[in-house]
Amino acid sequence: MDSTTSTPTAAFYAKLCNFAVLFLFLLSCSTFTYTEAYDPLDPNGNITIKWDVISWTADGYTAVVTIYNFQQYRHIQAPGWTLGWTWAKKEVIWSMTGSQTTEQGDCSRFKGNIPHCCKKDPTVVDLLPGTPYNQQYTNCCKGGVISSWVQDPANAASSFLLVVGSAGTSNRTVRMPKNYTLRVPGPGYTCGPGKIVRPSKFLTADKRRVTQALMTWNVTCTYSQFLSQKTPTCCVSLSSFYNNTIINCPTCTCGCPNSITQPGSCVQSGSSYLDALGKSSYTPLVRCTSHMCPIRVHWHVKLNYKEYWRVKITITNFNYRMNYSQWNLVVQHPNFENVTEIFSFNYKSLTPYGNINDTGMLWGIKFYNDLLMTAGPSGNVQSELLFPTKGAWMNGSVAAEVLDSYMHLTAESSSFRFKFMGTLQNVPIILEHDGQGVMVSL
Repeated sequence: MDSTTSTPTAAFYAKLCNFAVLFLFLLSCSTFTYTEAYDPLDPNGNITIKWDVISWTADGYTAVVTIYNFQQYRHIQAPGWTLGWTWAKKEVIWSMTGSQTTEQGDCSRFKGNIPHCCKKDPTVVDLLPGTPYNQQYTNCCKGGVISSWVQDPANAASSFLLVVGSAGTSNRTVRMPKNYTLRVPGPGYTCGPGKIVRPSKFLTADKRRVTQALMTWNVTCTYSQFLSQKTPTCCVSLSSFYNNTIINCPTCTCGCPNSITQPGSCVQSGSSYLDALGKSSYTPLVRCTSHMCPIRVHWHVKLNYKEYWRVKITITNFNYRMNYSQWNLVVQHPNFENVTEIFSFNYKSLTPYGNINDTGMLWGIKFYNDLLMTAGPSGNVQSELLFPTKGAWMNGSVAAEVLDSYMHLTAESSSFRFKFMGTLQNVPIILEHDGQGVMVSL
């Protein structure tokens, strides 16, 4: 070993029992509500659906509906959002711009002009990219994909316009829809009731005049890990330069290969079946591994110099059917307050617990590594981080030995515990590893 490096001591391993490393992987700002939906790493994050009535019609109104993603890291990826509600009366949708309902429903009571949708509980989806210009609306037509607020705030919203009939024609007679639902595309979000707020204001193109909506109401949707699928969809492995032992993902973390009850549940690398594989399905088809997860995150303590630790993070895609665009990784580690440098990834510090700065969000650089390709030689992204061996922690000085102890990961200690929490496509994962292959899924 180079003379500039240091060797871990037994004291480091003894301290290891007192600390845990928390990772959050994702592959793609209201308060706590009665729905009890809550994300511990983004406690104030939510999706807000704003309805702005911009004009009255002979039998109803015209409204602009905007979906704002105020979540710091959780984004909505393909196949995109699906929004639903139940009308309070017998309203119909005469027309839509920038979106469409999935079903028209029974419009037999109408003669002549037929509404776009007559269902009591319509389901709305975004239009696809390439939609003709005269059918588009501001921030529409992205296939329902919405970026997270931190990663790409310019694309963290989606809008559409609809003309509602058989409805009220004034602030006193309009009734807000109820029973809102949001799928992105799976479960996990709970939406509260509509709440009338101050009318939105709009600045004209020449920025010389301000107009306002005739009526505005907001719907807040919050995320809950307990409402999402509880089956893990990714795992974490650990290693270090000073130990040849690798803490692998526990066996059958995301499922077990079973050729009897689930033939074709995984594919061997190099199989001829891959040549004819289509990518139209969003159902994962993974490479056959011991863990059977579509995604693996590997944390490797690479070097220990006198003044800093060097850590390498590798994210590998084992899914043959899906690229993960706008992926991000949230890592919680006691030494993130002192991170010195990060290579080839974007980085932003998150502070979900007030002044405790131990959580960081990493994501790819646009047009370089923001797309995690399907399983294969190009199906991975990686970066390296530098942490100082000396620095300040919790507003006080910390000895190098204490900070070093945070970085030590070893499979030799039976008391070592590792916890992973996260989401992939809004599916929650909570794992615990005790260094001996034990895994608990909640």
